[in-house]
Amino acid sequence: MSILEMKVPSPGESITEVEIASWLVKDGDYVEKDQPIAEVDSDKATLELPAEQSGVITLKAEEGEVVQVGQVVCLIDLDAAKPTEGTEPTPKAENAEAPKAEQKVVEKPAIVEEKKVEKPTSYAAGTPSPAARKILDEKGIDASQVAGSGKEGRVTKQDAETASVPAMGAVSSTSGSRASSTTKLSVLRRKLAARLVSVKNETAMLTTFNEVDMSEIFRLRKQYKDEFAAKHGIGLGFMSFFTKAVTRALQMYPDVNASIDGDFKINYEFCDISIAVSGPKGLMVPVLRNAETMSFRGVESNIKELAEKVRDGKISVDEMTGGTFTITNGGVFGSMLSTPIINPPQSAILGMHNIIQRPVAVDGQVVIRPMMYLAMSYDHRIIDGRESVGFLVAVKEAIDNPVEVLMGGDERKALEL
Repeated sequence: MSILEMKVPSPGESITEVEIASWLVKDGDYVEKDQPIAEVDSDKATLELPAEQSGVITLKAEEGEVVQVGQVVCLIDLDAAKPTEGTEPTPKAENAEAPKAEQKVVEKPAIVEEKKVEKPTSYAAGTPSPAARKILDEKGIDASQVAGSGKEGRVTKQDAETASVPAMGAVSSTSGSRASSTTKLSVLRRKLAARLVSVKNETAMLTTFNEVDMSEIFRLRKQYKDEFAAKHGIGLGFMSFFTKAVTRALQMYPDVNASIDGDFKINYEFCDISIAVSGPKGLMVPVLRNAETMSFRGVESNIKELAEKVRDGKISVDEMTGGTFTITNGGVFGSMLSTPIINPPQSAILGMHNIIQRPVAVDGQVVIRPMMYLAMSYDHRIIDGRESVGFLVAVKEAIDNPVEVLMGGDERKALEL
């Protein structure tokens, strides 16, 4: 019998362990080569584990188990025949043609049916356990005022601990559910939590704010969105304008496009922009490589491709590693204002927010404009107030006047129409 041991492959540099998030097959199933059989969580992404060969699978790790890279997580019987529809897979027997041995018929003794003795119920509904009764007595609470969540309505110790003394004259209500559940955090979520705490503790993080007028971008999208989609096969969104504005500002203020390494500052001559995308497993940050060289069409097409990979669980670790600056858009969820947390080892992050029609003063007149608040959090250890405020003002200038600042005065040429 040929058995293949499937081991956990390395999902990326510096990753030594993963967690079995879920098995996509059952123990004993027949799997095809390259068929996804499991989803594994690393500290950077959720990845699919494909079958290396076809055969019947035997699972060797449980869901939620943390396994080391290189550890065997399942076996595949390569000699097992592929089952026909409606039959179970069976491994090939070594002597399939051998005649069956003569079977002896042994008369089984009659089974004497035992009478089932019903056990008396020890506790009636609402009766507390001994530990629960002691707690209720100490609190001075009548057990009849507590809804039991145990078997047959028994009041458990936890019910007693969470019970409270009703106020004088108040009528106790126990009809609502008091259920709770405990779920282990994934490796990705645990790593993210640790990184966020370390950012708060290890960086001198400050946030500066500004607001932008989205009128011109609204006009450009309304005027060209159909033509842009017809020619390029993608939509004309806000992110291409903000990405172009950010890459321009990063070139004007290079310290914002830097990171700190001990006693050294690393400046990058390229702009690798991390774009926060919400997926089934949480927030992911795929990277646009050399975004400073991309056109509006290039930014939109690359963002669309990366976002689809995130939502389909196809994103790789390499595609989320190495950004120099992050853009996150909390406005899609309705956020009016926030202070985004830096994505280490980067030194700054731009937060976009929802667009609200607000009265603003323009040339001495009060007019209604679509306005958005921007927030930039930055590491004050290497970015001073002049650079942070200047950077955000440069982004504002580009968004307020995109045709002149980002499109060179020729909007059709910039959109490749």
